[in-house]
Amino acid sequence: MPEKTPAGTIFSSFFEQEVPLDLTLVIVWLVVSIAAIYLPILSGTPLRIVVSLPVLLFIPGYCLIAALFPKEGDVDLAERFLLSIGLSLAIVPLIGLGLNFTPWGILLEPLVISITLFTWLMIVIAHYRRAILPYEERFRMPFSAISGKILNELFPPNESRVNRVLSFILVLVVIVTILTTAFVIAFPKEGERFSEFYILGEKQRSADYPENIIAGHPYPLYIGVGNHEHRNVTYTIETWTLRTEFDTMTNTTSIQSMNLLDRQSLVLSHNENKTIPTILFVNNTGDNRVEFILFNETVPGPGVSGSDRIKAGYRDLHLGVTVQEGQ
Repeated sequence: MPEKTPAGTIFSSFFEQEVPLDLTLVIVWLVVSIAAIYLPILSGTPLRIVVSLPVLLFIPGYCLIAALFPKEGDVDLAERFLLSIGLSLAIVPLIGLGLNFTPWGILLEPLVISITLFTWLMIVIAHYRRAILPYEERFRMPFSAISGKILNELFPPNESRVNRVLSFILVLVVIVTILTTAFVIAFPKEGERFSEFYILGEKQRSADYPENIIAGHPYPLYIGVGNHEHRNVTYTIETWTLRTEFDTMTNTTSIQSMNLLDRQSLVLSHNENKTIPTILFVNNTGDNRVEFILFNETVPGPGVSGSDRIKAGYRDLHLGVTVQEGQ
């Protein structure tokens, strides 16, 4: 039996003790999931989804529970697993919410880095807290006991033949369910066809849009496009400044003038997203709206203008602005 580690030894215990098997498996799983996300040979395969789901739904909460409850018997095994799932469902959205208030925004890379750093921190704390405990008091995942207990529960030694057959059918149903789920993930049914179109502020967040604009001054923005059309698509994005008037009698808005600021095209493959930096310049003090129009392959000619051009777009977004004289 390994030597008992006296409580109170801190750094020596931490570095001398082997990383527990459950935490080692978590580390391996994290490495595999990151490889599945970023390696081209794996990123387009169902493996990416299979290995990423536990990172989102189980691992962050499990590592937090491991850090909070390092002793054997602090919580029983079933509670440990249930709390791991529940906390993961809370931790990941909170990380995303926090990223929304940072310059990086809720994008893939910041999310992967944040979840990975949080999980690594919890692993370090969990390993440290277990290492300073006496050996016999540390929590250890009973992998062999779990498998033996499952077999004994499903196929008790003195069970009748009928119950054994029913247990076998239950196991078979579970296996078929798992295989069916894996098949659905590997060969998903083609979903709804659509394109994402969004505007982000200067800090790449869904906020901080320019409202009070000084004529001729630059205002950084980001235009985002996502292709979920199940094919390659050539998009065209047009940015216009408009002067509109609201008629209180008819409760309608009419376009008095419309000036093209920018036009750009891009080709995206299925499930590809792109965020494009752009600079907004508004020169006319009478303008009070900025219109962004996304065209899906078909762009109308210059003879189509005003509200007809906006309606011809595949998607459109706008910002209400107040333009002041430049100084």
